[in-house]
Amino acid sequence: MKTRVAIIGGGPGGTTAAMYLLRQGLTPVIIEKESFPRYRIGESMTGECGAILRDLNLGMDMIENKHPVKHGVKVYGKHPWFLPVMARTPEGKLMDQTTWQVRRSDFDKMMLDEAVKRGAILVHGQATDPILDENGKVTGVQVRLADGSGMMQIESELLMDFSGGATFLATKGVTGPKYLGNYDRQIAIFSQIENGIRDNGEARDEQNGNTLIFYKQKYHWAWWIPIDDKVTSVGVVTPAAYFMEQNETKEEFLKRELHNIHPELTSRIPDVTLVEDTRVIKNYSYQVKQFCGEGYMAFGDAHRFVDPIFSFGMYVTMKEAQLAAPYVVKYLNGELPKEGNPFEEYQVMVEKAIDVLEDALDGFWEHPFAFAMLVYNRYVDQMIDIFAGRIYENQPSEAVVAFRKLLKRERTYDSDIYSVPIGSRYHADRAPIWVDDTSDAEVMTKLLNL
Repeated sequence: MKTRVAIIGGGPGGTTAAMYLLRQGLTPVIIEKESFPRYRIGESMTGECGAILRDLNLGMDMIENKHPVKHGVKVYGKHPWFLPVMARTPEGKLMDQTTWQVRRSDFDKMMLDEAVKRGAILVHGQATDPILDENGKVTGVQVRLADGSGMMQIESELLMDFSGGATFLATKGVTGPKYLGNYDRQIAIFSQIENGIRDNGEARDEQNGNTLIFYKQKYHWAWWIPIDDKVTSVGVVTPAAYFMEQNETKEEFLKRELHNIHPELTSRIPDVTLVEDTRVIKNYSYQVKQFCGEGYMAFGDAHRFVDPIFSFGMYVTMKEAQLAAPYVVKYLNGELPKEGNPFEEYQVMVEKAIDVLEDALDGFWEHPFAFAMLVYNRYVDQMIDIFAGRIYENQPSEAVVAFRKLLKRERTYDSDIYSVPIGSRYHADRAPIWVDDTSDAEVMTKLLNL
């Protein structure tokens, strides 16, 4: 089979890419190894993720499918705080907006069905190896067909990798190196419940479809994400060593932790009755360098993952897919640079955006008190923008600069090591994140003159 664009992965990122490319007159081939619907975690959308769905004319589908409406994220630690979902008007003013929570099995199937309905070609099979020419350029992919009939060779002008944590192109050695990060010793243990007590107030921070996060201590927290009118996704993220020390089964550990992490969570689950298998995944951060090049691009988790706490995963892969579409068209038309990486401009833009997320998340973990002060006292609007997903333009904001001061971190983008800051966990030497010996309040006062 020959195609101009082949897409590995039929999840939200791959299908978003397909639909935007179809708008440009291209007919992409989607390669998906699994049969849908299938179970996936990562059920919460940022505000800008909802905006992508509306732009794809899928807003009414989301409403008709009765996905829970999300007004924001409420974080319970020593002092609770709420970050609302808000959009920007054409004049740049903030306005109330909503997004959605989803049961991924239903949502992903809807997206794949819609992409095929609009004209994408679906191949059921598993990508096994990239096809390279004599100069090492990617020219397609080998696929083992799901029906057992053998192998298919798909020749492409561009191979788009939406394989998620499998990092297909990086694993096959097509990209640059992959660096592990500081979050590589955590695990997430999760399931679903039906008997959770949800908020039911009139204020935005009391809406029953909101994401709730319960913070116990550094790298130890729980999530609460409603995925339909009855079922709630719940999970605990903790250092792997802590889980091993408890000598419990996954289910025993999850049930106990849900009652012990935070009193506010305990009160919402008087009887922990799980209605889904208890699952465990490694929660680790990584970064793939040179994730774009002649004949290939990698997206979302296929090239970088930071931390799941504020649910950026699905958004990042969908937004990168949206932003890539015009670059793909220019590449296929021969309008991008012939020397070096034709997607260099796109790649740097993406790295800068994820750097913003990384700096905000590192600030949350390393300086939680200072983080809360930034959210509520200093840079409220800018923090709303970051957590909505407006990280690809008008950055770094003053809030991000403040985080970099707190982390004693500098970033430059004038060489091949861009996106590798001083003290970066992605540096080959694995330099640790800098943490001052003084308290958060003292650091904040010193650096920001609060």
